[in-house]
Amino acid sequence: MTISTVTPQQAALEPVVTDTTRGSFISWGPIFGGALVAAVSFFIATAFATGIGLAVSSASPTWRDASVGLVVLSGAWIVLTAVGSFALGGYIAGRARPRWQSTADDVHFRDGLHGLVVWGVGGVLGVALTFASAAAVPHAQTANGATTSEPAFLTYEIDRLFRSEAKPGGVDQEARAEAGRLLQRGVGRKDLPSEDRDYLTRLVSSRAGLPAAEAGQRVTQVLAESRAAASQARKSAIIIGFTLAAALVAAAGAAWACSIIGSRHRDNDIAPSLYFRRR
Repeated sequence: MTISTVTPQQAALEPVVTDTTRGSFISWGPIFGGALVAAVSFFIATAFATGIGLAVSSASPTWRDASVGLVVLSGAWIVLTAVGSFALGGYIAGRARPRWQSTADDVHFRDGLHGLVVWGVGGVLGVALTFASAAAVPHAQTANGATTSEPAFLTYEIDRLFRSEAKPGGVDQEARAEAGRLLQRGVGRKDLPSEDRDYLTRLVSSRAGLPAAEAGQRVTQVLAESRAAASQARKSAIIIGFTLAAALVAAAGAAWACSIIGSRHRDNDIAPSLYFRRR
């Protein structure tokens, strides 16, 4: 009778898993499951942030003027939620994947790759959820199909443009939308062309009941305010871009690492008890 002994050094060189079936390099079932959980978790966390005032964007041109801390807190929120959501998705994919027989290095790479694919698929699902939510918002249109929605970041400036005590009834949406498009033309690198400025002046004069000279002064003042609002909107876009980029990079690393952790727990039969027992 022969008794074989295995030293710790020899055990470390043995394959981690014991399944003799070598399946596909990518297990799509666990990947889609983890990606779906990650995308929905991040979407819910983003919606919750919007509800409590920690959204990373706003239609208001002064959405970040109140506090620098709000900028930092909003950015930290989206980074933490992205990392947490994709870490959960990566762990689920690693934990649920089938066992395979291979070398330790190959198993390690496969586990991390599963987390990275979860990150990619989850990002696509997140974009799809965002577009689905945006498509559910109705957009006003005229009879000929032209949009009558005004630029969101210029709403206050358009209000000032048509403010009038002589005609307090308000201005129709088509006129506001047209004025908004003209203001957008004037907030770029070039000034508003003279014919557009004259037309906008006449539009304000007729809708607000102002003399031509006073309407021209108001148009000049509102154009200057619109340039400031556009500058603030560009800064907001930069904040959003850098914050989302940092969040996605951190989320990719979290998904890779947590997929490896989940697979190690699966291979070594490590799991916290999920049963609630009465002591």
